[in-house]
This record gives sequence, C-alpha cells and structure tokens, in this order.
Amino acid sequence: MSLTNLFISNAYADGLVPTPDGGIFQFLPLFVLIVVFYFLILRPQQKRAKEQKSMIASLQKGDEVVAAGGLLGRVSKVDENYVSVEVADGVTIHVQKSAVQTVLPKGTIKAI
Repeated sequence: MSLTNLFISNAYADGLVPTPDGGIFQFLPLFVLIVVFYFLILRPQQKRAKEQKSMIASLQKGDEVVAAGGLLGRVSKVDENYVSVEVADGVTIHVQKSAVQTVLPKGTIKAI
C-alpha cells in the first residue's frame, strides 16, 4: 500500500464519481464576469454618453452652461460645431460643443 492511497480516494478510478470533463461549466465564471462588467461599467457609460449627446444637441441661445475647465457663461450663439459663450458683459468666447459639460438652470450665474 502506497502513501498516496492513504490520503487520496480512488473514487475516480472506481467510476463512482464522474470526472470533471470541463464543458460549459468551465467557462461559466468567465461569462458571469463579462455580464457583471457590462452592467456595472459599460451600460452606465453608454447611458451617460447618450445623455451628453442629447444635451449638446439641445443647446440654444440663452442657456447657462459650464464648459470644460469650469468656465461659466451664457450661450449667445450656436453653430454646427461651436458655441459662443458670453462669460462677462461684452466678453464672448468660442468653444467646441463637446467642451460643454453641463447646462445649468436659469438664473444660476446671477446667484453666484
């Protein structure tokens, strides 16, 4: 009698316990990981991107916006790719539409 027979059961050799042959259960953790990754990371990111795109498409004159870098101003002109933002009386800058991060509620700039 060898030392391995004392500690390791011979159930596999006897045919009493089915051997793990892999199959679909071998890839089940990978599938679960992909599904969790999709619902926790990809789906919310796609939703935010869709909301940002619709917000940029709906920009109009008079909207108060926050541009990239924290620049606050009121939209004075909307072009196809650019927006003119009035940051102070008589001071207008041109920024890309994609640089607009948030549309603020009316009257926010006066309250600051």
